[in-house]
Amino acid sequence: MHAWTTRPETAEDIPAIRAINLAAFPGVEEAGIVDALRADPQAWIDGLSMIATAPDGTPVGHALLTRCHVDGAPALTLGPCAVLPSAQRTGAGSAAIRASLDAARAMGENLVLVLGHASYYPRFGFTPASRFGIRAPFEVPDEAMMAMALDNTRPIAAGTIRYPAAFGV
Repeated sequence: MHAWTTRPETAEDIPAIRAINLAAFPGVEEAGIVDALRADPQAWIDGLSMIATAPDGTPVGHALLTRCHVDGAPALTLGPCAVLPSAQRTGAGSAAIRASLDAARAMGENLVLVLGHASYYPRFGFTPASRFGIRAPFEVPDEAMMAMALDNTRPIAAGTIRYPAAFGV
């Protein structure tokens, strides 16, 4: 297990983030989504695109939070998240995700949603979104659509998620 260093992306990191997504996924779709989200001022929030770097400073992991809505109320969606194959299962992805969630909490954000592996995301505090009365705008297994409140004292909007246009849903 490494002690990964995390930080917000800079303009210089954009090619490395694209390369991480291209290496981590079988196609180009996720890399394209990240680029489209970065270009969307309605979705992009500076400081919520986090990278995990190797000891030499090379970016190896990436986690992204962008603006979405639940029945008109602002929320965040986590993803795409990617790690270079050589650094997978070393904690780099978890470090980037935790850094992005910490940054969102510090910004006063509350609701975070993720569509992902039910065996992976609960370690960060995600539970089925249906427990909050939140549903995806498409068919998805209940255990794969998850939500988390960053501040349990604040109310959570219920309803249907509206994703940024980059996701194509």
